Amino acid sequence: MAASLTADNANQALSFAHSDLSETLAIDLVNDALHGMDDGELFLENTVSEAVSLENSSIRSTSYDTHQGFGLRTVLGEATAYAHSSDISPDCLKRALSTTNSIRHGYTGSIDLSPMSHLPLLRYTQVNPLDTLSFKDKTDLLSQIDVYARSLDPRVTQVMASCSAEWQRIRIIRNNTVVEDIRPLVRLNVSIITTAHGRSEVGSYGGGGRTTYDVFVEENSWQGYVKEALRQSLINLDAVAAPAGDYPVVLGPGWPGVLLHEAVGHGLEGDFNRKKTSAFSGRIGEQVAARGVTVVDDGTIKNRRGSLSFDDEGTPCQRTILIEDGILKGYMHDRLNARLMGTISTGNGRRESYTSAPMPRMTNTFMLEGPNSQEEMIRSVKKGIFAVNFHGGQVDITSGKFVFSTAEAYLIEDGKITTPVKGATLIGSGPETMKRISMIGNDLALDNGVGTCGKDGQSVPVGVGQPSLLISHLTIGGTQLSS
Repeated sequence: MAASLTADNANQALSFAHSDLSETLAIDLVNDALHGMDDGELFLENTVSEAVSLENSSIRSTSYDTHQGFGLRTVLGEATAYAHSSDISPDCLKRALSTTNSIRHGYTGSIDLSPMSHLPLLRYTQVNPLDTLSFKDKTDLLSQIDVYARSLDPRVTQVMASCSAEWQRIRIIRNNTVVEDIRPLVRLNVSIITTAHGRSEVGSYGGGGRTTYDVFVEENSWQGYVKEALRQSLINLDAVAAPAGDYPVVLGPGWPGVLLHEAVGHGLEGDFNRKKTSAFSGRIGEQVAARGVTVVDDGTIKNRRGSLSFDDEGTPCQRTILIEDGILKGYMHDRLNARLMGTISTGNGRRESYTSAPMPRMTNTFMLEGPNSQEEMIRSVKKGIFAVNFHGGQVDITSGKFVFSTAEAYLIEDGKITTPVKGATLIGSGPETMKRISMIGNDLALDNGVGTCGKDGQSVPVGVGQPSLLISHLTIGGTQLSS
């Protein structure tokens, strides 16, 4: 439930188990904590989660977890004090208030005392996904996946499947206002190993979002996950060593947007730019990508893994244009970095849990589509690489340099897709690569709902996406020398 409450009507008890802290008392204590500060909030969380996995045709592990707690933050200038506890009680919150006041030093801040904005419409269900299937139904689903995968091809030698769900309820108190959100999250993963002629290869596929398990069982959509994982595995059985050298690269739509997320997205987060440690620092208004390239971060898309009604500071999420027609338009901000950079929050203040302070993070970050078809991109390449899927990669924020390994890739020869290749890595610089985009596809796709982003030890769910792209040249690391 999303709500906006004031101190006058907030006399109900906080709806957290084993808590005797009323909203009225919580608001009063938060007002005391933030008096004379520049910023801050009380973040309360209650989360239940589960995971079930299958391997070797048997249930391998199950887990169930529940946790709750609060985090109290105060901010003065660039200094942040943060105290958290799993004990949601008046005494513990008072001790946290004393701790966070340690940064005061007689300075009077300038916190904005206006009430927080009313929230937009809900972007996902409030139903607890853990309750939408019984435990037996969940284990039966994983067993069905195993049996179905093995029935499709005799070369299947191993099947691994897992499902997980989370139901998180949060409340944020600041400026005599309480906002509340209930956030569901589910995920289903399938990995298949096939073996032929003494060689084994793996293929993986999964999906999810802010919905319930119903999305997997309705119309047996999980069967599509199995078929895709099997397809990838069988293709890799026939893959040859990837060439090494400098080649044109065509990127497929959807999940390859993880390269955009890592090589460009992180560099557009406000904290890196405020500290001038990003390759994009101080470049607002400059041409940082090829004409036609428009990149957005959008936390408002219904049911998407990275979407939120509001961020973890209580700011409504929004659609933020980062790059428009190749021109850098702005960064993603939380409140702290926005204030210090003289702008406003874009609703990108996120945290992993109540134990962590918020920081600027992406939600769903993707490139908008262009006028070209994937077919004409392929036809334009004499010799190059078609990268359809990625395992993952690394990026240096300061330089923008990245290394990504492909999970599925092919040679392009004389304008046609030919042999699958294995072991191809894409090596380059985010800012340089953005300027080398020569064609932008008309087939924009978002990923299937499996992204998790790590930063400074915190992990949060995110979405990525892009249309097909032609990059004029990129360094390919492989095991076969170029000819």
